[in-house]
Amino acid sequence: MTIIVIGKSGQLAWELTQLSTPEQTVVCLGRGDVDLQDVSALVDTLKQYNVAGVINASAYTAVDKAESDVENAYQLNARAVGHLAQACKALAVPFVHISTDFVFHGDKGSPYLPSDEINPLGVYGASKAQGEQLITDIYPEQSIILRTSWVYSTHGNNFVKTMLNLMATKPELGVISDQIGTPTYAQGLAKSCVASISKQVTGIHHYTDTGVASWFDFAVAIQSIALELGLLDKKIAIKPITTAQYPTPAKRPHYSVLDKSSLVSALPEVSLTHWQTQLRVMMIALKAEREA
Repeated sequence: MTIIVIGKSGQLAWELTQLSTPEQTVVCLGRGDVDLQDVSALVDTLKQYNVAGVINASAYTAVDKAESDVENAYQLNARAVGHLAQACKALAVPFVHISTDFVFHGDKGSPYLPSDEINPLGVYGASKAQGEQLITDIYPEQSIILRTSWVYSTHGNNFVKTMLNLMATKPELGVISDQIGTPTYAQGLAKSCVASISKQVTGIHHYTDTGVASWFDFAVAIQSIALELGLLDKKIAIKPITTAQYPTPAKRPHYSVLDKSSLVSALPEVSLTHWQTQLRVMMIALKAEREA
């Protein structure tokens, strides 16, 4: 059986390929392999495989650019998602779609439940919300929407690797301290995607690591572990700043911690781990990659 991953270059797609086994192969399809705007072509492509399930790891994730690139954001985050749902329905195969904490406004102040009202602040969140709605309308019987947040991996571009680069080259950093969420190692998210297919979980659920952090807290932890592991050779000052001090084209939720209890109930074998523990695991792996 084959799990098809839509998306080839992202960090989640890379982590999913690490889960490939002789019994259950993971195959990633990129832009040159599949046309997300043509449902019949999608069906024809998927028919070439003995498909156990489809995981959509592709998305328009440039949050600030989306504010001025609205058409492309909706093309990938909404319309393409609807087409994937149609194709999976035509073949009666499970469909896993990755969504985001950005569908929420960020004013709740306690962990968001999957059933909480969505109210995105910008184009990115709104386009992802429309993708969710299309799945719910088209193929609820065999689809799962997994919302996540603050994803990072040893592969690809992410906050951890950006911070390491800046900490190695700058005398000090200012990092936002009034946006609260939960960092998530993509390795665990990948395992949850695969488990969702095998257990045929449906509906909207949340997956992140456990615990709560600001971007400032995240950066401080990155530096501390990096110094301990020898990924950095000097300590620099990291100063907390406010969102107002670092204006961006897109507004971001001030609080977007996600409640994972429904996924834990549906997949008790999925163990959730504190974000600081997972960060250390990832950074040890990153050190090993760099030394190799």
